[in-house]
Amino acid sequence: MTLQELQQQALQLPISDRWRLVQSLLASIQQETLPSISPSPTVKLLVDLDPWTQSLIGILQLGTENLTESYVDYLEEKYH
Repeated sequence: MTLQELQQQALQLPISDRWRLVQSLLASIQQETLPSISPSPTVKLLVDLDPWTQSLIGILQLGTENLTESYVDYLEEKYH
């Protein structure tokens, strides 16, 4: 299968599946490239972010239950 064929098939997937594919590919690329690079101060700071925020920028993947719960916690803290 060529890259172009793979891209065409990926574009036929529902948007939620495409997002999961993007997150999976990004995680794979990070695993292959980040260990060879010593963590920068920025990466160390990103680890200290709320899990919901980390999931938005692709540091880790949360299940939808954890994501929703974390976002609700964030909103409660912000508006109470």
